[in-house]
Amino acid sequence: MPPAHPFDFDAALSDGDKLKEECGIFGAVGVTDAANFVALGLHALQHRGQEAGGIVTHDPDEGFNSARRFGYVRDNFTSARLMETLPGPIGIGHVRYSTAGSKGAAIRDVQPFFGEFSMGGAAIAHNGNITNADALRRELIERGSIFQSSSDSECIIHLMARSLQRNIPERMEDALRRVEGAFSIVAMTRTKLIGVRDPMGVRPLVLGKVGDGWCLASETCALDIIGAEYVREIEPGEMVVITADEGVQSHQPFRPQPSKFCIFEHVYFSRPDSLIGSKSVYETRRQIGVELARENPVDADLVCPVPDSGTPAAIGFAHESGIPFGMGIIRNQYMGRTFIEPSEHIRNMGVRLKLNVNRALIRGKRVILVDDSVVRGTTSRKIKEMILDAGAAEVHFRIASPPTAWPCFYGVDTPEREKLLAATMTEEEMRKHLSVDSLKFISLDGLYRAVGEAEGRKSNCPQYCDACFSGEYPVTPADMIKKGFQMKAAE
Repeated sequence: MPPAHPFDFDAALSDGDKLKEECGIFGAVGVTDAANFVALGLHALQHRGQEAGGIVTHDPDEGFNSARRFGYVRDNFTSARLMETLPGPIGIGHVRYSTAGSKGAAIRDVQPFFGEFSMGGAAIAHNGNITNADALRRELIERGSIFQSSSDSECIIHLMARSLQRNIPERMEDALRRVEGAFSIVAMTRTKLIGVRDPMGVRPLVLGKVGDGWCLASETCALDIIGAEYVREIEPGEMVVITADEGVQSHQPFRPQPSKFCIFEHVYFSRPDSLIGSKSVYETRRQIGVELARENPVDADLVCPVPDSGTPAAIGFAHESGIPFGMGIIRNQYMGRTFIEPSEHIRNMGVRLKLNVNRALIRGKRVILVDDSVVRGTTSRKIKEMILDAGAAEVHFRIASPPTAWPCFYGVDTPEREKLLAATMTEEEMRKHLSVDSLKFISLDGLYRAVGEAEGRKSNCPQYCDACFSGEYPVTPADMIKKGFQMKAAE
């Protein structure tokens, strides 16, 4: 279905051809006007969710306050009038791309969610996906719970309400023991900031120190924007309870499990200026390009990234191969919206609104295009056509991740499996479908080497969650199986 106008970024340009970045969460305690810190942190995490955002704060005099808005952080939480309604030294926030629940249709689905318990109020923001949410929701509704949203995250609030534990952190522990899937959570009471990661640590969460206060964030780039010191990652299965007076208290409420951090955070989701495990995301992506060049060399004249996510890998590929790097595709940094009613011809321009070919550089060249992934292949085909229209002699695709052949059920919005190009085609069939001279993906072992696993992937117990590539799900997606999803057959 064509977008309403040509500058509708999400509809016109993404075309379902990139995995959506889940969500971003941020919290701060022990700072003056915590909402300002939260808003800045969410701005740095905007790449993880552009659909909507929300902030909850608590002030000793005014109690809990919240604001939830559709759109970008910069368009909502830079208003002095709005920020004045969010006083207090503690606050949490969330930026959303819907992975469960309705797709941006209702403000009630925008987090953080708030609940009033017998021992006081609490708010919660969740990055990830609960794979048994449907079963939990049915059980809770049968027992009298009344849901206000379609989000899986609301299950946690209702489970907390039914817990018999004495305080909110203990109730959260009790609730999360019922939850399956992936979760990183920031939550707050009147005085406590709480952070939790699921036992396998699928989704990220980091701890920072800002002045006399503390903060939690999905990525370290959100600490940088407020001048916070990066302290460490929250460990898989760890819960931290932080107060302004007593600092950080940590414990492990869950049974230990092997770590299964999402490997696609290294490839695409995280910002390149973030750290994962104290290692630069940018450097990892550059190393992915190095491995890609070693595995899949090709004679060519120019290595060109598909902006912006392919740039570090293209730099690594060029360095390893000795083929010159060039910005053959230029990204328009000022994409926005307009109220022009377009013609069909204008709507069909699609990718050209976002990307333009540097014709003088491309003409007559054998071009290697380096991109982070191929999902449905629609954008890849359009970019290839643009490169050929500009006079390229050959087009070779090199992809900085293995073929995406399986959907993610842990907090990433993935097309249905039959819509994933790699689920229905071999590599050669994909090459013919895209009509390029060659198409090669980094191997799964090569990706593991690039992220620091020198021996590659341990097939008996993979060091990361790589289900989108391998079809091996560390947590059984119970709800999806009940809906008919077929797991990969055991080999």
